Amino acid sequence: MELKKRPKIAIAIGDPAGIGPEVVLSALADPKIKEKGDFTVIGNRTILETTYIHLRQTRTDLADPDSFPIFNLPTRKTQIVTGEGNSASGEASYQYLETAINLTLDGTFQGIVTAPIAKSAWKAAGYNYPGQTEVLADKSQTKQYGMIFVGKSPYTGWILRTLLATTHIPLNQVSQVLTPELMSQKLDLLIKSLQTDFGIQNPKIAIAGLNPHSGEQGQLGTEEIDWMNAWLDEQQKNYPQVNLKGLIPPDTMWVTPAIAWYRDFVNSKPADAYLALYHDQGLIPVKLMAFDEAVNTTIGLPFIRTSPDHGTAFDIAGKGIARNASMKAAIDLCVELTEKRLNQSYSGALS
Repeated sequence: MELKKRPKIAIAIGDPAGIGPEVVLSALADPKIKEKGDFTVIGNRTILETTYIHLRQTRTDLADPDSFPIFNLPTRKTQIVTGEGNSASGEASYQYLETAINLTLDGTFQGIVTAPIAKSAWKAAGYNYPGQTEVLADKSQTKQYGMIFVGKSPYTGWILRTLLATTHIPLNQVSQVLTPELMSQKLDLLIKSLQTDFGIQNPKIAIAGLNPHSGEQGQLGTEEIDWMNAWLDEQQKNYPQVNLKGLIPPDTMWVTPAIAWYRDFVNSKPADAYLALYHDQGLIPVKLMAFDEAVNTTIGLPFIRTSPDHGTAFDIAGKGIARNASMKAAIDLCVELTEKRLNQSYSGALS
């Protein structure tokens, strides 16, 4: 019999000059969210209280900061300007994330939800990480990790899963960074995540080509014929239980997922997951279809981490109009995946 454990989740508020505090307060006001787990917000109490007092005049769906636990961290509040990321907001958001990681690694929490940060503010504060994903991997000493985006269609209920082979690097570096070794690592991570986290034992995975028309027999780029086609054949032999489809031309790979997302996923027969080779190849279609529903999930970590698939939105910070759908979806997915890990650990202990 499965034991339902109530997961303990840390929620880091991200850059305090952005919409992070607002969407966290708004998400935690939903009683359906609050009943799913034990949530502790990592941030600054005064910033959360100020946000609540300022915005409750224009929106009613905000949780009172006194209604949930807050791990209060000192912050240079007087140097933080709503809507303007700077070194102070960058320092604060980094400290919120690092504290959430440390507390999770020591067993206080089992999962982390992170609100968005600004990479430029981190750089101004002296932190040169490409993003939160790389900090999570570094602090947890995780060598192999991946960034998968998960979204459930509000139209058909189909779940879109997209893994990026490369993440926050310039486009002109992709062909150098993309190697058979890297692709093998990412594919292995994806298969294990589909089996362990999502319960799909024999998944179908679609893999994009790198070049237009997947190179068109070397006319539009040679990576496919140089090594990628042979790599894919080898991987299919290594994973006979997995149905690997590719290398699919990038401009047509997203037609079936779009049909599954908006109209019919039963007859369109989409893949269980999509492996995109670089940031915009995967995230333009994901955000086009699932901007409010998509959740960024870091796989390969010793704990669950999810994040909304949007940025700090400095342009609307403090205006009370930030949508909470992606934050709520991130919390939901973090709870779901954390519960699975907790129950797997419990089942393993009994066997």
